[in-house]
Amino acid sequence: MRAVIIAGFLILAAPAQAAGIEGRASVIDGDTIEIHGERIRLEGIDAPESNQPCTHKDTGQTWRCGQRAAIWLSDTIGAETVICVEAGRDRWQRMLAHCTVGGNDIGAELVRNGWAMAFVRYSKEYVQQEAEARTARAGIWASEFDPPWDWRRAKRPPQ
Repeated sequence: MRAVIIAGFLILAAPAQAAGIEGRASVIDGDTIEIHGERIRLEGIDAPESNQPCTHKDTGQTWRCGQRAAIWLSDTIGAETVICVEAGRDRWQRMLAHCTVGGNDIGAELVRNGWAMAFVRYSKEYVQQEAEARTARAGIWASEFDPPWDWRRAKRPPQ
């Protein structure tokens, strides 16, 4: 009986392990992946939607920056194992998570390379990476565009 009580205390005293998932990921869009059938929204970032356009500042050419963000993410992940630690769930019950590939924070890399914005409404975690991308005119920062949250709101059908 004493051993059972001690084991119970050890279990209670052990730090809680954050829920997570790992495996090969499929890219849904620039800030959403899927692993083993679980949709995962990268926490703290917002990438342009797949059909969202940007207009290049120098050439005036319109391009599908959201599609390019998804391609960049796919190229970055490749066939590597992605490890995600759950941070919660969104209103669609997708897992919100911080994910890494090869030890690198995928959200930080997307923002640093100009393919996503820091989603400051929910997190200030990637503000520095966004500032670096803006200064370098990396990815979407070489273009005029609506922030993804504004673009989605403008595309919603009237209620």
